[in-house]
Amino acid sequence: MFMAENTETGKRIRSARMGDVREIHALLQHFSRKNLLLGRSISSLYDHLRDFVVYEDQGVRGVCSLHICWENLAEIRSLAVAEESQGRGLGEALVRACLEEARRLEIGRVFTLTYQAPFFRKLGFVEIDKRELPHKVWSDCLNCPQFPDCDEEALIWTAEQNN
Repeated sequence: MFMAENTETGKRIRSARMGDVREIHALLQHFSRKNLLLGRSISSLYDHLRDFVVYEDQGVRGVCSLHICWENLAEIRSLAVAEESQGRGLGEALVRACLEEARRLEIGRVFTLTYQAPFFRKLGFVEIDKRELPHKVWSDCLNCPQFPDCDEEALIWTAEQNN
């Protein structure tokens, strides 16, 4: 279980809990309607709840997921920060929490498919050809409404390049 708390403010990043699912869903749906990320069903959120960390400040204000794909490969997905909480480093803190979890699990490569490539580049991600992600393409991508005309960029973070 992940938790990092600022004891002065009571705000924290922590592992998601069952009671967070509706708020996570609402946050993801908000950005999905703007075509900024893929929405997730309530059922999918329950199925993958252990993948998620949330930023809590009088409710869920940010969310990010680390989804394990293969032996040494995981994906950062479903990164969203409430609009009123953006610009304060919460997205970066959420991604860093997921990368720390990847290190703890000894996962050396973490990728993302994103419309926000500059944000991820600042965190040490570099471009990768989507064809180098066969497990991702054949599992989630085939069910995506954007497939095969996806315009998201693929980026990857490696532990050895970011030590």
